[in-house]
Amino acid sequence: MASSNHSSVAEFTLQSFSKNPQVQIFIFSLFLGLFIVAFTGNSLIVIVISSNPGLHTPMYFFLLNLAFLDVFSASTVVPKLLQNLMTKNTISYGGCIAQIYFLTWCLGAELLLFTAMAYDRYAAICQPLHYSTIMNKAACCLIASAVWAISGTNITINTIMTVRLSFCGPNVIDHFFCEITPLLPLSCSSTYVNNIMVIMADMFLAVFNFLLILVSYGFIISSIMKIRTKEGKKRAFSTCSSHLIVVAMYYCPIIYIYILPGLGQSLKEGKAASLFYTIVTPALNPLIYSLRNRDVKIALKKLCAFLGNNWSFDKLI
Repeated sequence: MASSNHSSVAEFTLQSFSKNPQVQIFIFSLFLGLFIVAFTGNSLIVIVISSNPGLHTPMYFFLLNLAFLDVFSASTVVPKLLQNLMTKNTISYGGCIAQIYFLTWCLGAELLLFTAMAYDRYAAICQPLHYSTIMNKAACCLIASAVWAISGTNITINTIMTVRLSFCGPNVIDHFFCEITPLLPLSCSSTYVNNIMVIMADMFLAVFNFLLILVSYGFIISSIMKIRTKEGKKRAFSTCSSHLIVVAMYYCPIIYIYILPGLGQSLKEGKAASLFYTIVTPALNPLIYSLRNRDVKIALKKLCAFLGNNWSFDKLI
């Protein structure tokens, strides 16, 4: 059985949040609310940026990609979580593999996108005279395509290696949803190569990109400190603050989940932290970028006014 290249497990059992029905209802309501906020907020960001020519700049182009990824990642995990809260806590083998594929694709792409956004801010603040040349339309499209392609290639390779494993029991995943790391211990095949590939992917997508972001902001802060006027420093830093907050929210649980276990910290608590970047962060991202960004707030007000006028006109007809 261990040498076969197919799975004999038809479905997996996921960890439940609580056996208390009242707690289950509370968690269901919380997740549903966060999903509605994430889906609605990020969809509005996509509509606003796409429909407003004044926001067709590199910074907002990357924000548009981030909103797409947040909608996609939340839609991959939350609906199944909501279903499991109301029914039995299981997922089919094919559904688990699909969830791993699309969720990991989105998460990897977000890590790469944060680096692209940091580079955009570096070019805008440290190379202002050459910014329009460095971050032209072709360069932005190339960077975004690379973000999606690199992350897609990574998870495609890891998924192919995962489906070649044999799963002959047990079938209980020690997690609230499907990810490669908690799935591998259930295999009755050798997972040595799989573990190596996962570590390499984590080192490149998480650690290496985080270092690139730190280097970028090292140059950015150095350039901001050279600005003579206090107003100029404030304006320059305001263009980076939203990105820094989102990066911090995203990387803190990742460090907690993937770095601390290597230092002896238990992975048990990391399962709850993983919900932060799959549910909470997608819900907060549009709020951070809209509430802290004057251009987005103005565009949102125009969109709401336009929709309100059209709705009133339709009511009169």
